Amino acid sequence: MTHPFLFLCIAGASCFFSYNLVRMPVLSMFAGSLGATPEAIGVIVAASTMTGVFLKFPMGILSDIIGRRRLLVVGAVAFGITPFAYLLIKDLQTLLLLRLCHGLATAVFAPIALAIVAEMFAEKRGEGIGWYTASTQVGALLGPLAGGFFLDQSTFSDAFALAGSIGLLGLLGVLRVHIVDTAAVSTNWTEQMGIKNIFPMMATGVGCIIQNSLVLAASVAGMAKMFSTGVLMAFLPLYGFSVGLSGTQVGFLFGIQGVVSLGAKPLLGRASDAIGRWPLIMIGLVLCALAMSCIPFTSEFERLLVLAGMFGFGDAAVMTASAALVGDSTEPRFIGSAMGAYGTLLDIGHGSGPVIGGILISSIGYPAAFLSAGGIFGVAIVYLGVVMKTRKSCPPHDLDTTHSSR
Repeated sequence: MTHPFLFLCIAGASCFFSYNLVRMPVLSMFAGSLGATPEAIGVIVAASTMTGVFLKFPMGILSDIIGRRRLLVVGAVAFGITPFAYLLIKDLQTLLLLRLCHGLATAVFAPIALAIVAEMFAEKRGEGIGWYTASTQVGALLGPLAGGFFLDQSTFSDAFALAGSIGLLGLLGVLRVHIVDTAAVSTNWTEQMGIKNIFPMMATGVGCIIQNSLVLAASVAGMAKMFSTGVLMAFLPLYGFSVGLSGTQVGFLFGIQGVVSLGAKPLLGRASDAIGRWPLIMIGLVLCALAMSCIPFTSEFERLLVLAGMFGFGDAAVMTASAALVGDSTEPRFIGSAMGAYGTLLDIGHGSGPVIGGILISSIGYPAAFLSAGGIFGVAIVYLGVVMKTRKSCPPHDLDTTHSSR
């Protein structure tokens, strides 16, 4: 690994440890302690994702124009500072506003970090993205484990303080990431372009991305996966407690998902470099669909662990191969825009999962929420099948989806 990439991985691990400690499983229980209903919990959990829905695409496009590093620092600052504000929360309205602010962290950081990795690893993009996303998965592992511990042994305040401290470590890591912002250097935008020229360039980026069927297909796959992640994040803790699990056991369910995904992502990224992105995306979608559909019919901790591990492997396959496909299918000058569009659709899935899940749970029960997630995967599988069939009918030079940008 190069030194900038290593520091980026360390920063990603720290930032997502902080973020995931707050949201899984602490956030649902904290909102419940303030009197939130299942519907309100769904909205609160989804609120930070709504920020990403509106900001990830413009931030990705903007990074293509002004460069990536300064925006990466902005995202890291949001990861480090925001968790401390939870210590002041006394009501649900303020909590909702804070969740919207906390969403700035992933809205800015996530697509730009992926764009940086995609540029660093033009020849082994799947492997590079696999290692980077595995590092963020370390946070997805340690955060929920720490959150479950604090639910059983300590207080919400201690959890939020630790999240802020770890987030600040992520900011320090980002400050050690030295990259050359080719976009900013080549345009010298502050002197030659000015703000008035940014919006036409953003419009150009939007036009190029929305016409790219491969970017849209990869994004639909990721969106389906993130819908299910949103359902799990908001309601697996509540479902777990309803069938008699402890906070630590619920944390382990999220943790085993993270362990499996962490171990699988670099290997699956390398595999996608060798055999292509499509097979792994489809396998991952099928595994995730099966796992989500089985959860509401399982109450034993050991079986839920198996389903969590299955979902983690499917997660690794979908997210690693789909992000690499986005990079492969995009002109280098629009990689930030493409990653922003990808992140936006992921956040639409992530944000709608808790909201729709909360409505279904309140009106029908837990099975409806988890089965709806399985159904979303079915829709994604059909859509990707149609895109694959369409691509096979194109001329031969359009079929190389693994190396099209190299």
